[in-house]
Amino acid sequence: MSRWQYLAKRLVLSLPVLVFGTTMSFIVVYMSPLNPVSAILGTSYTPEAAEQLRQNLGLNQPLWQQYVQYITSLWTFDFQNSWVIQRGTNAGTLVWVYLPRTLWLGLWSVVIAILFGIPLGFYAGLNPNTGGDYLASFGGIVWRAMPNFWLAVILVSVLSQSKDFLGFEWAGWLVQTNIVTPPNLAFFNDPMGAVENPQQWWITVGDNGSFLAAFKQILPAALVLGSASMGNEMRIGRTAVLEQVNSQYVETARAKGVPERLIVWKHVFRNAMIPLVPIIAGEAFLLIGGSVLVETVFAINGLGYLFFQAALNADVPLLGVLVFMFSVLLIALNIAQDLLYTLIDPRVGYEDG
Repeated sequence: MSRWQYLAKRLVLSLPVLVFGTTMSFIVVYMSPLNPVSAILGTSYTPEAAEQLRQNLGLNQPLWQQYVQYITSLWTFDFQNSWVIQRGTNAGTLVWVYLPRTLWLGLWSVVIAILFGIPLGFYAGLNPNTGGDYLASFGGIVWRAMPNFWLAVILVSVLSQSKDFLGFEWAGWLVQTNIVTPPNLAFFNDPMGAVENPQQWWITVGDNGSFLAAFKQILPAALVLGSASMGNEMRIGRTAVLEQVNSQYVETARAKGVPERLIVWKHVFRNAMIPLVPIIAGEAFLLIGGSVLVETVFAINGLGYLFFQAALNADVPLLGVLVFMFSVLLIALNIAQDLLYTLIDPRVGYEDG
């Protein structure tokens, strides 16, 4: 089976998953006690107004007809307007407004987890039962055990009083930023044109809208969100390296006089990455999807916050778009994970998927 045939097969098999995910979201919302009519009317609720609103929203139609309309609008990308969160605004447009903040948070959460978790885990696996191994292993356990919401609150408190704890003012360090506020991603709109000196675009674009300001703004939240993944990758990476180092083929390579550096880089590290691929793919979905608690504490106002508000207020069109988008993202990551397997381990063929 060729790569393109495998990709086409996986895309076809993903269609029932998308149908199931969107169907379950419809069932959960309509079986819940949440009432979008009450959320919209609030203190202006009257039986007459409620009945009129149900008719306007189509909630008085048969359930099967509402389901068909719900599924059709998602699969044709003809998204409806938000019912509660921002009435009159298309749900897809609303998601697009919140999406960049969550992607920015998820990107750096994944980068932090990979850049620190995997190297420390590999270092611990190559140096077992040493001081560095004990320190890295203990650090991984601590990072994995700390709840995100607790670490987020502690970090906000420390940064707010950074003059006392760190000896410098975090808000004014390098560039002026707030500790708790959505990141300013203005540099994405015009990363080069608004700067007299293009070589300095990463510092000087916009009013606190530079790359550096956006990175500094998101760094504490990314550290909190990526901490659990960092500890997990550290522990699994250490175990995977130990298994490879003590394997028979490594002993055979050493007996043949293969240099230790070549053994480590060509054989140990490459094979140790195999069990890490599904871990990284699964955690990347969670990190990119955002965290309601972390986004709330740091006031990121991304998709995690939007999803929570939509579920709380039974905003059915917005919930449907979010569930559909997250389902597509999860399927894409799973397919990318399988393709990555074949690159890391040539023994895995497309027929195995």
